[in-house]
This record gives sequence, structure tokens and C-alpha cells, in this order.
Amino acid sequence: MNPTSRPMNAPRRWATPAVLSALARMAGGLLALVLIAFMAMAPAHAEPAPLLTVPSVDVPRYMGTWHEIAKYPNWFQRKCASSTQATYTLQADGRVQVLNRCKTDKGEWTEALGAARQIGGPNSPRLKVRFAPEWLSFIPLVWGDYWVIDLDLDYQWVVVSEPRREYLWILSRTPQMPAATYQDLLGKLHDRGFDLKRIEPSRP
Repeated sequence: MNPTSRPMNAPRRWATPAVLSALARMAGGLLALVLIAFMAMAPAHAEPAPLLTVPSVDVPRYMGTWHEIAKYPNWFQRKCASSTQATYTLQADGRVQVLNRCKTDKGEWTEALGAARQIGGPNSPRLKVRFAPEWLSFIPLVWGDYWVIDLDLDYQWVVVSEPRREYLWILSRTPQMPAATYQDLLGKLHDRGFDLKRIEPSRP
């Protein structure tokens, strides 16, 4: 046998790297297709659905004093230690006077007087609230969103937030709320995209 020749059935060792390279490309392509298909089928972790409000609010029934049961902590209530409440009074021009008050850690009352106006019809659950002076009311930035997103049929409790879910309040006509009602509201808030870890119960 010629030493430079080889049997016909001998493996072509020089082709092995090329074959492996082709197989690798095929495997990579298949893997990419599998990943694309998986991503298409997997649920997208997008932003929560747009926040919905209650259908309507009977403004005269809404007036009066509400006690804060829980909230997302915020900078403008940092001095409030207990007894946080809001009193709404309907004015002759259709606007609503808002009086927020609470006790500091020294037991002293502190107050903030503001105004609210509805966005939409007379039963709209969407309002704008400001606590800046009246002469600044023409500036849009001084008005904050106040959306009623859940409301007891008898107007004994209410949940208030705004479109971006950055603020949240649970309010009640009484300083304390039944535990079962509170837990039910927490469950509904979770389903609507709120972070329950951020909710801070308020001291009566």
C-alpha cells in the first residue's frame, strides 16, 4: 500500500472541525428560535394596567371628615404622627375646601388648608387638589391628581390614589376600620398593581 494513501472508509479528520462548526451554527440558530418562541409566549412584565376609578362620586355625600387608616409615606406628611384626617366642605362655587390636619410627635395639631376641583362632570371621581396659595392656582403644577379608585356604597371608606400609583390613601369615616375590610382592600390593591410593602398603617 502506498504510505500516502488511506483506506476509503477511513474518517476524514481534516473535515471534523468544519462539521463541528456547522453543527454549532445549527444549534445556535435553533437555540435562538427557541428563545424567541419562549419570549413570545411568556407573559410580558410590563407596567400595570392603567388605573381605573369608581364610576362616579356623589360629592355632597363625600363631604365631611375622613380619617386616615393607611397610606404610602410621602414627604408632605412627614410631621404627622397620629390622628391624620381630612375634612371636605362644598363651597358655593362648586369647589371643595380641603382641611388636612394631624398631630405631630409632640401631640400638637398641624393643619394645611387647600382646595379641590373636579375634572369632568358633576359626579366625576377625578379631582385636582392644591395646597399652594390661591394666587398660584393658575399654575398647573400646583394641582395634584386625586382619584377615587374604590368607594364604599355607604360612603364609609374610600381609597384615593393617582394615575402613576405614587400616592395612596385608605380613609374611613371612623378612626379605625374593621380588620376584615382592611384586608379585603389590601387584596384588591395588590391585584391593581400596588406595592403592599409600601403601605404604612396610620396611628389613630
